[in-house]
Amino acid sequence: MLDRSILREDPETVRWALDAKGVDVDFDEVLAVDEEWRELKAEGDSLRHERNEVSSEIGELKREGKEEEAQEAIERSSELKAELQEIEEHADELEARFEEALLELPQIPHESVPVGEDEDDNEERYREGFSDLRELPDEVVPHYDIGEEMDLLDFERGAKVTGGGYQFVKGDGARLEHALIQFMLSVHREQGYTDVVPPIPVNSASMRGTGQLPKFAEDAYRVGARQDDAYDDDDLWLLPTAEVPVTNMYRDEILLDEDLPLKHQAFTPNFRREAGEHGTETRGYVRVHQFHKVELVNFVRPEESYDRLERLLNEAEEVLKRLELPYRVLDMCTGDMGFTQAKKYDVEVWAPGDDMEGGPEEGGRWLEVSSVSNFEEFQARRAGIRFRPEHHESAQYLHTLNGSGVAVPRVMVAILEYYQNDDGSITVPEALRSYMGGQERIEGHDPVGESALGTGDGE
Repeated sequence: MLDRSILREDPETVRWALDAKGVDVDFDEVLAVDEEWRELKAEGDSLRHERNEVSSEIGELKREGKEEEAQEAIERSSELKAELQEIEEHADELEARFEEALLELPQIPHESVPVGEDEDDNEERYREGFSDLRELPDEVVPHYDIGEEMDLLDFERGAKVTGGGYQFVKGDGARLEHALIQFMLSVHREQGYTDVVPPIPVNSASMRGTGQLPKFAEDAYRVGARQDDAYDDDDLWLLPTAEVPVTNMYRDEILLDEDLPLKHQAFTPNFRREAGEHGTETRGYVRVHQFHKVELVNFVRPEESYDRLERLLNEAEEVLKRLELPYRVLDMCTGDMGFTQAKKYDVEVWAPGDDMEGGPEEGGRWLEVSSVSNFEEFQARRAGIRFRPEHHESAQYLHTLNGSGVAVPRVMVAILEYYQNDDGSITVPEALRSYMGGQERIEGHDPVGESALGTGDGE
């Protein structure tokens, strides 16, 4: 949430942010509501002052025996009370409208963010790992084909049990996923992160605190109600990212200066309705409705947040470096950055199994595995998270940051494709072998059931 003083003192910057992020809001109406509220507030203050003066006169007039004048003052006081109540009720309505409008206004991009309309305007900062690529088969099999052939991924049964966008991860595939999760958590513990196991359902207040509501309600899974029903603070949603519960741990609290910086990590399943684009992006284990992720959440002093952003990026990258997976880092432009971020980097791993337009010269495609973001005080204002620099000083809003450390399914995709061998096996990255009992290769296993023999559905 923006500081309302910015709207009043620098509305053109807010207009620029709306345009830069492609957010359609009637900003003139927002300003008009605020202006009317301020006028009513001033009128109310004037009436309240007049009523106080009249009230003080009543006693004095009675002491002087001026009963008729005292009665007139009493009647005037009653009139002022009624006028004041009407103004205050209207002002409260306008305040509620203004607060709702503030929730629709996006974060203002940091001055260092590239200005652009969409992903084509993002700026590549650097690439890592391409100078020493491992030798790949002449034709790399896409992960969805090799995953099904080796019975590591089962999309058909996932769709049967739940629906499209869900899957079973099986055998050595499941073992690889578990290994990745434990590996990531271990890496980030080395970096000073404290583990958190958060609740999976989160309430509407928490979703609003991090910016998922009201903007992205259509992408979330709501529990026990229709998607388009009105919601209140206690309604529950399946978390779209651990950013929501971990950030809201400290909602409406005041932290101490010595508490900062706070660095939490959480492994959770995540649930999103997003359908993605048509084509290879929606096929396989790339854009699914349930996926695992290790999330990194930071709470820092405002003056330290941009230095922390660079360090957070390095902390997320460390996972890919140790897995020896090639990747690149993008500086996201204003139009592709998101509603809540002041600045964001994307980390994209290389998956060589499917070619994409704009992919690396070596072929294949980029898969986003981490978004590393600085929200400045945007989330802290929405969630009421402050800190006290000194015990005798007033509390102020801190800055929040987060990044995926990293998204598990897309790293799985990269491993299944980048670590393929000519004999059809998959090499286990050295960094993961201790988490898989020393296993060095994945060779798959035979599927079960009559369907595996091509005999139909078993009836």
